[in-house]
Amino acid sequence: MGKFMIGAATAAHQVEGNNIHSDYWLQEQMPHSSFTEPSGITCDQYNRYEEDIRLMAEAGLNAYRFSIEWARIEPEEGKFDAAEIEHYRDEIRTCKKYGLEPVITLMHFTSPVWLIRKGGWEAETTVEYFRRYAAKIAEELGSEVNYICTINEANMGLQLAAIAKRFRQMAEQAAKAEGSVQVGMNFQKMMENAKYAAMENAEAFGTPQPQIFVSSRTPEGDILVMRAHQAAKEAIKQIVPNVKVGLTLSMHDIQAEEGGEAHAKAAWDEEFTHYLPYIQDDDFLGVQNYTRMLYGPNGQMPAPLGAKLTQMDYEFYPEALEHVIRKVHEQFHGDLIVTENGTAMDDDRDRVEFIHRALAGVHSCINDGIPVHGYFYWSLLDNFEWQKGYAMTFGLVEVNRETMERTPKESLYALGRYTKEF
Repeated sequence: MGKFMIGAATAAHQVEGNNIHSDYWLQEQMPHSSFTEPSGITCDQYNRYEEDIRLMAEAGLNAYRFSIEWARIEPEEGKFDAAEIEHYRDEIRTCKKYGLEPVITLMHFTSPVWLIRKGGWEAETTVEYFRRYAAKIAEELGSEVNYICTINEANMGLQLAAIAKRFRQMAEQAAKAEGSVQVGMNFQKMMENAKYAAMENAEAFGTPQPQIFVSSRTPEGDILVMRAHQAAKEAIKQIVPNVKVGLTLSMHDIQAEEGGEAHAKAAWDEEFTHYLPYIQDDDFLGVQNYTRMLYGPNGQMPAPLGAKLTQMDYEFYPEALEHVIRKVHEQFHGDLIVTENGTAMDDDRDRVEFIHRALAGVHSCINDGIPVHGYFYWSLLDNFEWQKGYAMTFGLVEVNRETMERTPKESLYALGRYTKEF
């Protein structure tokens, strides 16, 4: 691999705006939606990507991880939109124009509505649909990029299944449970709305429980996602053999307190180890980490008393990243890229501190010979944090919700300065 990548990451639905053919868009519009607000034009990056890429380049970043929206590329089953493919071609070329390495993700949580109506991420047919979409992107855009992430946080469905089960058991501790999954969720509101949402889902998707990517996954569905990844990788490699292909996983720094060792091992097996047979031949693994998770004799524990918490109710714990990289490297011997790591805080000084501490850990791993090839902060922009809407500020750049004006934060420049250090 070439130079060490220092970049920022985004997801299409969270920044582009008007993703009207996607499952999320449909769910956001429902009267009993579990989203606090609809995405709307989000950060209007669909029209402003050159400005955003220029801001990164001016701050010293040398890479940008963004996603291509399947629902735009294939808004109807089997009908590919040539104009949308050109849109992403231009975004990739704009990255290169400004000296940024484009790292693309094919599936970052959102799916075309038609796919969900056909059974979504529990349906056998989805493997072939995803392979066909990946082949189309490889044919059209594969020669323009060096890195493709097939699926973002392929393990998210199992994490949500686990937390949903725990949430049912501990409804009275709802707020605490929410802070232990690395995606913006509103579990309390979801439960209250479940009855109405089932009826609205049936109308929109033809089923009261649509299997979107961010649904509680069955064990079979979990492996189906891996098979979709493998099918996509095979298709990409046949067309553009030199492109590096991997997926990304959401991983916590799982720490055992005395008596919690068995719980911690089970959690790590579920979050990472059982995927190894499906990813061990990948070109790289995308590591995504935000915090640690503590396990005691009775299972998962809350953050320590007095710990600093982020807006997402995670513990502010940048050292988690180094711990996860080291643990992953024990079992996965290929190249690693930190595809997401970041924090949602009101005060940007906390974000700067987080970046410094996290990257000190990455540096330490590299010094010990661990093949880490890039670090992408989440996120470039204060954006649409899924069900939590616009209240979470992960961004290196502030976005005025009325005018869409961008204001870079000091953290953007703090990150950019690291390109000289790796």
